[in-house]
Amino acid sequence: MTTTIAGIWVNILERKTTEGVFTIKDGKIYSFEEQPVNEKQYILPGFIDAHIHIESSMLVPYEFARIALTHGTVATISDPHEIANVLGVDGVYYMLENAKDALLKFNFGAPSCVPATTYETAGALLDATDIETLLQRDDIKYLSEMMNYPGVLFKDPEVMEKIAITKKYNKPIDGHAPGLRGGDAKNYIDAGISTDHECFTLEEALEKIQYGMKILIREGSAARNFEALHPLLKLHPRACMFCSDDKHPDELLLGHINQLVKKSISLGYDLFDVLYAACIHPIEHYKLNVGQLRVGDAADFILCEDLTEFKVAKTYIDGICVAENGKSILPPKKHNIVNHFSTTLTQPQDFILKKTGNKIRVIEAYDGQLITGETQVDATDVNGDVVSDIANDILKIAVVNRYSKKPPAIAFIKNFGLKKGAIASSVAHDSHNIIVVGIDDISISKAVNLIIEKTGGLSLVDEEEFHTIALPVAGLMSDLDCESIGLSYSTIDRKAKELGSKLRAPYMSLSFMALLVIPQLKLSDKGLFDGKSFQFSDLFCE
Repeated sequence: MTTTIAGIWVNILERKTTEGVFTIKDGKIYSFEEQPVNEKQYILPGFIDAHIHIESSMLVPYEFARIALTHGTVATISDPHEIANVLGVDGVYYMLENAKDALLKFNFGAPSCVPATTYETAGALLDATDIETLLQRDDIKYLSEMMNYPGVLFKDPEVMEKIAITKKYNKPIDGHAPGLRGGDAKNYIDAGISTDHECFTLEEALEKIQYGMKILIREGSAARNFEALHPLLKLHPRACMFCSDDKHPDELLLGHINQLVKKSISLGYDLFDVLYAACIHPIEHYKLNVGQLRVGDAADFILCEDLTEFKVAKTYIDGICVAENGKSILPPKKHNIVNHFSTTLTQPQDFILKKTGNKIRVIEAYDGQLITGETQVDATDVNGDVVSDIANDILKIAVVNRYSKKPPAIAFIKNFGLKKGAIASSVAHDSHNIIVVGIDDISISKAVNLIIEKTGGLSLVDEEEFHTIALPVAGLMSDLDCESIGLSYSTIDRKAKELGSKLRAPYMSLSFMALLVIPQLKLSDKGLFDGKSFQFSDLFCE
């Protein structure tokens, strides 16, 4: 089958625009003829998300593709370690199978850190043998983010074996080292780690680039580092890519990598430097089978009305128009349900915390960041039980093991702002136990039980009502489309803010309060954890 597309070719590789006609034959770019055209549409390679966890969209890959294609995304570098922490290698296979008919070019990695640490309970373990089994496959493109940077620095045998296996198969190794600087950063990079999406200051990013690393400029639903890192587009344009990392469904309805391109152009950055980051660098770095609009390439491209708003009129993959005017050609379909959920309902008394000291360490959450701080405050007690101090925004937080019946881990957190009720989630990076924050034990227990009854999801409890979103696929993803889950998520997000939260994305922020590999203070199902010293920390400090 042969088709032609006329318009203005945005030739990123030669940094120029040319009017003409592309001929597409058998899914590939067959030829380009330069000539004047009436169609004043721009033809350019499709956008690529250089690091994303599809699970964080709460959508299975097929449903993710149905919405992402409408925003001009033609490929992703997808780390399936969320579902791997729940279901192991079988979780990775689920993502590969579900993505088969999605047309969007998913490029999955082998999760390097399952579990992320030994200080939490996950649903599975991936050892070096599992990593090799995955990396032998052509459809596993890289070793996904090496979060265990202490293991790299101290040459943990299992970590180093995973790195050596990846090098044997000549595949890239992704990094994850927030705040790592100086000699430690250099040693981490010298071990073969090639990217980082966790830089939260320009200085950190510049130092890592100096040591040979590629930096992914991240703008997700919780972690938003674009404002800090966008100068890299001018300072080191060859070292940049764009990523979302974690993108919630309500925001995915509005846009994807096209939003970062638009924002970058509005700040005055060079068009071709921006498009290299959005379209070309991921192909080069990960050796992707994605077209760059060269003769002989796969016909993967988009049509845009202009080069300022980047509103995508059509998206093509392998010469097929897969989305047009905001609608995907992918039909609705049913999805298989897989899960690992085995715990029983809680009681309010399960969350009682007896006072054994006068001061407590409190997790300090920061809006738009995954890093947290630590503050120390006087414990507020009632009849010898430590309780939330709502007036000073010190709220009880707990993590409940979802894989077996165990007592919850309990601590306190600042900056969630709830004045009543509780919110909870079975999306709790990276082991995905149930995490909850609330003002009192009754609300906390109710919120947790709503999730247990659904075998995974999000919940909200206040004095008069409750809300839930079921996430039956591994307790992480819905089997519904983005419009349905996005509407439900928008409602529960709004309700959380009505309870008093001032956070931009309270559920996304909550989901990262159990992520031990990001400093400083976090909470696993086994207890309060200090990410700087990489060891458990006592809740009571006096």
